[in-house]
Parts: sequence; C-alpha cells; structure tokens
Amino acid sequence: MSPTSEALTAERILEATEEVLRRHGPAKATVVDVARALGVSHGSVYRHFRTKAALREAVTKRWLDRTSENLAGITADETRAPETRLRDWLAALFEAKRRKAGDDPELFATYMVLTQETGEAVGEHLADLTGQLTRIIEAGIASGAFTAPDPRVSAVAVFHATGRFHDPGYSRVWERPGAQEDFVALVDLLLRGLRAAA
Repeated sequence: MSPTSEALTAERILEATEEVLRRHGPAKATVVDVARALGVSHGSVYRHFRTKAALREAVTKRWLDRTSENLAGITADETRAPETRLRDWLAALFEAKRRKAGDDPELFATYMVLTQETGEAVGEHLADLTGQLTRIIEAGIASGAFTAPDPRVSAVAVFHATGRFHDPGYSRVWERPGAQEDFVALVDLLLRGLRAAA
C-alpha cells in the first residue's frame, strides 16, 4: 500500500470528487478521474464508496449538510427571540443558496443535476430543514409569540411559501432587482400570520 492510499479518507475523496465535478461536470466525471486526482487506484476509492452512485450521493449529502449545519446554529440559539430566529434562519437559507449559485455557478449547476439523481440525500435534507423550522415555531408557541395548531404543518407551509428564495429552480431570479425586498415582504407576511393574537 502506498503512503498516499494509507492516508486516504472518505473526506479527502469527497473533496477531490467536488473538484473533479467542478472541472468536468457530472456527465463526464468518473471515479477514475477522482482516483487520478488523489494519486491512488480507483479500487482505493471503491473501498470507501462501493459504487459511483454511492460516491455521488455522499458528495451531494456533504454539500447539502453544509447548509443544514449553518442553519442549525440559528435554530439552537435561544438568546434570540423565536421571531428573530425565524427571520434570521430564512434569511441565512436564502443567502446560502444565493451565494452557492453566484460564487461557483459551475458547481451549483453540477449539484442541480446530482440532487435530481439522489432522492435519499435530498429527502433527508428537506426533512432536516423543516425539522429545524418546526423547532423554531415550537419555541415561538412556548413563548407565546406564535400561535399554530400544528407546528410541523406550519413549518412545512413556511418552507413551501418561501421556496422561491431557496429552491434551486428559482436561482435565476435571486439576483433580480427587488428580490431582497420581495423576500422581506414575504417573511413579514408569514410572521404576521404566525403571531399570537394580542
């Protein structure tokens, strides 16, 4: 075993896969390209990821998890009022998606393709995001700031209502004039709907 293959980790493989995807795109990127970038045999990559599909699923999950992890900090921040937390969470989600689309459009386009292939990672990501929203709304109900008969149903409704600002299918409209103002107006409307009656 070469020193390079001994130090090979799943994380190193995922980093290299992301670079290969950025260079070649999802249609042309192969496991052999990833192995070549790492200086190992493709068999070494397959010891960590049994199939090309498993590797693509893992790199997609890693990409989606970055967003979830950043938002989890806002979800857990009990120093912020639930209304502020909800507003900040939605703004952070919008900004994260907008930044990914604008800063690295090639990789963003690649992940648009990969997320259509990998239903399990996307499903887990969406469940995590709506779970975080549910916890924020539950905190709002507990504090008396929000009223909602079913926090989970409300969380799903908020997530879907704001889809234009985080669903990658809308990425072309995120930089249009007025997009930020539209986002703020929608969040204001949703918060008015969640507020407990005085």
